[in-house]
Amino acid sequence: MAPALALLALLAPGLVVVALPACDYPAHLWCSSREIAVACQAESRCANLSHPTAPPVELSLYYESLCPACRGFLVEQLFTTWLLLPSETMNITLVPYGNAQEKKVGGKWQFQCQHGSEECLGNMIQACLMHEGENFTTYFPVIFCMESGTSATKNLEACLQVYAPQLDAGRIAACVRGDLGTALMHRNAQLTEALDPPHQYVPWIVVNGVRGGSKGLGAQRSLLRLVCQLYQGEKPEGCQSAKAPKPRDVCKR
Repeated sequence: MAPALALLALLAPGLVVVALPACDYPAHLWCSSREIAVACQAESRCANLSHPTAPPVELSLYYESLCPACRGFLVEQLFTTWLLLPSETMNITLVPYGNAQEKKVGGKWQFQCQHGSEECLGNMIQACLMHEGENFTTYFPVIFCMESGTSATKNLEACLQVYAPQLDAGRIAACVRGDLGTALMHRNAQLTEALDPPHQYVPWIVVNGVRGGSKGLGAQRSLLRLVCQLYQGEKPEGCQSAKAPKPRDVCKR
């Protein structure tokens, strides 16, 4: 028992004295773990420890780079929702391929896209960008920039300069021209073809492993509202911005 507590026990023998854990940590570490917060009596100040961590809402977007409905969803709903909500709220997977088709010619995969060869190029640029950028927070703003511009294929370098200057446009271009880009697109083709049930249009949105029903439709009409409804943790402040659903748009197969 600490000397001060021992003295208090001698002066007031009938008083029950409870020894609290010692706080030997600097203030900036008080909220780094629940044990330290308890020892330093700082639990009420540590919002990050007040509620158990909930799993993120899992969202996979199957899309194509020149589909107007895909571009609208990605720019107006997905990017906005991602900005408004904390990173732990939602985990996003992007699969640029959509309604494309592939066939092997001379031992090499070739792709035919719904909106022509320009869309195939856009899909491959984004696949290579994701491979090069690795981190979602690095490459997603660039994809947003590309999809929100007048051309989804000709503004890569400008978007990189604004959102990810650390990435090398030359490496991405080499990926697009080489075998790596083809391999990445083939992988996206396999992921798209493996959908169960098969996709009927794009954007095709899978939420927590489920496509269709209220979740799929809700994601297209008001993604922010849907994610806020599904997230089981403490509702982020951004959920107060959720708007009423709006009509959906698609690119059919």
